[in-house]
Amino acid sequence: MQFIVRQSGLADIADKVEAGERLTEADAERLFATKDLNALGALADLANQRRNGRRASYIVNRYINYSNYCILSCQFCAFSKKKRDADGFQLSSAQIVDKAREALALGITELHIVGGLHPSLPFSYYTDFLRELMALDPRLQLKCFTAIEVLHLAWLAKKSVRDTLLELKAAGLASLTGGGAEIFRKEVRSAIAKGKESAAEYLDVHRTWHQLGGRSTCTMLYGHVETVADRVDHMRQLRALQDETGGFTGFIPLPYQPDNNGIPVDHPPTGFDQLRTLAVARLYLDNFGHITAYWIGMGLKMAQVALSYGADDIHGTIVEERIFHMAGAKSPQLQTEKELVKAIREAGRTPVQRDTFYQPIKVWDDPEAAGVAKAEAGGDASGERARETNEAIHAG
Repeated sequence: MQFIVRQSGLADIADKVEAGERLTEADAERLFATKDLNALGALADLANQRRNGRRASYIVNRYINYSNYCILSCQFCAFSKKKRDADGFQLSSAQIVDKAREALALGITELHIVGGLHPSLPFSYYTDFLRELMALDPRLQLKCFTAIEVLHLAWLAKKSVRDTLLELKAAGLASLTGGGAEIFRKEVRSAIAKGKESAAEYLDVHRTWHQLGGRSTCTMLYGHVETVADRVDHMRQLRALQDETGGFTGFIPLPYQPDNNGIPVDHPPTGFDQLRTLAVARLYLDNFGHITAYWIGMGLKMAQVALSYGADDIHGTIVEERIFHMAGAKSPQLQTEKELVKAIREAGRTPVQRDTFYQPIKVWDDPEAAGVAKAEAGGDASGERARETNEAIHAG
């Protein structure tokens, strides 16, 4: 690696990485600017393996979108619809529970639930389906709602963000999702998501949730009209909040999908750009435990490669994904657990089934750890379900 880095002109940054020193914004911009993807990847892999070893994780989860009706009209979004649109939809609580029941049979440990800012559903709709899902199986980890959804729900409930989050938590909310961050810089945000919450509001929702003892992920939508400096500024603000609260479990860069929306781009994120973005994130976000290569946006093959470029997680089984696919994603709607395990092994990493909080449920290549790691982390119920799922996979 030393030879590769010397040839790249990044030796001074490599010295910082090896010494565990924090990188500056200027360092991050230099890393983005390098054409030597091998050197950048080697540095990111070093930083990742110091933190996570050769383990790479996935989660057995299911996505549910309760509705795509939305009062906003974000320029980049192909998901949101108005009531007049033929392809709009809205699920009842019973339909959400039915989808969850079907997914439980597949061994899921997490439901990931988001939707548009519905113009007429009452606040009780959201707390009711959370309670019904917890009644269905209290072992489920409910990862729900983006920051803008929380602000919308606070408006519906006529409560503060803090009190709204407390009520959602009492109903069963385990984690906030990281969606909706887009790019924080005001000029870019206005160009792609006019009318959406500000960067300060996004960060404040997550700050408040963290202060209540909650955890969440965070994201960055890249590859549209933003600059490299905008990306670095975005990550700087996330790193600062993580310094303050420590509440983020992982960072998920999302490559922009250019179809069926109001912001067409001639050159959507290339494989090179996807890998360098993950690598820079791993090196710059030194206070984040985990960096996720989102296979829905990248494709599973590229997510495999990303495990050598700083990523240590490839996300989950998903089952049904609408937001990226309505924007033109060509990836499958789902991956089986068996396929995710195979992909991680092919990348030369040890597969680890994780929970919502990136805690291990099972380390696949360690027979002694099968199904018990979750119990050691403080919750054996989902570990029992994981054992049943893994037995079914081996039988099949």
